[in-house]
Amino acid sequence: MTIPTPIRRPLDGMLVLDLGQIYNGPYCGLQLAFMGARVLKIEPPEGDVVRRRKREVEPWPLVMLNSNKESVVLDLKQPRGKELFLALVEKADVLIENFAAGVMERLGLGYDVLSKLNPRLVYGGSSGFGLDGPYRDLAAMDVTIQAMSGITNATGDADGPPNKAGAAVCDFLAGIHLCAGILGALVQRERTGKGQRVEVAMHEAGAISIASALGAVMDGDKNVPDRTGNRHPALAMAPYNTYRCRDGYVAIFTSAERHWVSMCEMLGRQDLLTNPEFMTTPGRAKNMAVIDDMVGAWTLPKTKDEVLAALTEARVPCAPVKTAREVAYDPHLEARGFWVDVDHPRRGKTRVPISPIRLHTGGKSEIKRPAPTLGQHTDAVLGELLGLQTEELVRLRADEVTVPVTERKKK
Repeated sequence: MTIPTPIRRPLDGMLVLDLGQIYNGPYCGLQLAFMGARVLKIEPPEGDVVRRRKREVEPWPLVMLNSNKESVVLDLKQPRGKELFLALVEKADVLIENFAAGVMERLGLGYDVLSKLNPRLVYGGSSGFGLDGPYRDLAAMDVTIQAMSGITNATGDADGPPNKAGAAVCDFLAGIHLCAGILGALVQRERTGKGQRVEVAMHEAGAISIASALGAVMDGDKNVPDRTGNRHPALAMAPYNTYRCRDGYVAIFTSAERHWVSMCEMLGRQDLLTNPEFMTTPGRAKNMAVIDDMVGAWTLPKTKDEVLAALTEARVPCAPVKTAREVAYDPHLEARGFWVDVDHPRRGKTRVPISPIRLHTGGKSEIKRPAPTLGQHTDAVLGELLGLQTEELVRLRADEVTVPVTERKKK
C-alpha cells in the first residue's frame, strides 16, 4: 500500500515572530500561520491589548486572531528580555509589528539593528500613516484612520453626520496588505538571499477603499454629495440601495442592462424599458428616487427570503442584510467549513474561522491549536529554540523577564 505524501503548506518550516497588537498585525500573523509558518506571538507581560479587555477568559476577537500561534512573554524593556528576543530574531524568517512609527527604534530593536543581525529577515511593519510624511506621528487606531482616509465622511446619509464603518475595515485591510507584502518579500528573498523591510500604512490601505467616491472627485462630478447612504457612492446607478422587507432589509443593485430588464419585468413595469428617461444608466441615476420608491413598494410586503428567491431566479443581484448572529451561523459558511469549533483551555468550545485564503494545492487551512493563553509556551519555546535549561528558565521567571502580569499578581 502506498502511503500518501503529506501535503506541505507554503510556509512550512518558517519561523515568524508576531509582535502584533489588536487586529492589524495579528491578522497578518494568522494568515501566515494558516499557510504553515510557526508563529510565535511575542507578548509583553501584560499581554496583547485585546487580551486585557477581559481577565476571566480570553476575549473572542483575541481567540479568533491567534489560532495556531504560540504565546511567549518577554519583557523587551529589560536587558535580558531584549537579549532573548534578539536571539530569536537570529533564527526567524519574518517579524511582524504594528506599533506606532518609531517604537521599535526606541526599544533599540528597529529594522537597522535586526537586519544586521539577520540579513535574511523579512521585517513587516504596519503603522497608521507610514514611516514618513507630516502625519507620521499622529495617533492611529481604526476609527481615526477611517476618519483620515475618507471612509467616515463617505459613510452615512446625505443629510446626516458622517459615521464610521461598523467594521474595523482599516485594521483588516492593512493586515492583509502586510501579509501580501511579506509573501512578496519572501519570494524575492528566494531570488536574492536577502530579506527586506515591508511597510504598510493603514491610511493608504483605507484610502483606496473609497474608490467610487474618489471616482466622482477625479471625474469632476461636483453634484455628488459626500455621503449617499446605501445608494451608489457616486450616485451612478439605480436601483442600488437597501430596501425594507417584512422581516428586515435586502440589498439590490442592477449593474448591467439585463438586470434592469429583469427588474422591470419583476415589477410589472415593462413600459419603462421604452421610456427614454429610464433607458440608460445615467437616465436611471437621475430618476433614482422614483426607482427606489417602486422597488421599495415591491419588497415591503415580502420576506427577505422571498425577495432573494424571486430576484435570484430573475438573475438580479440581491442579498439579505444579515445580522452578526446570522453570519455566525450562516449555512453557506457552514457548508464551506469556514467556522470551526475548537476546545479552548479557558473558554471551552469556541467557534473561530479558518482563513479566507484557500490554496487548492497547498493544503487545507486547519486549526491545529486554539489561541494560546498568555505566555503559555514561553518556557517550551525558549528551551527548544534557544537551548535554555530549567535553571535559567526559573531565574527568568524570578526576575520577571518572562512572567505574565496575571502571574505576578499571584506571587
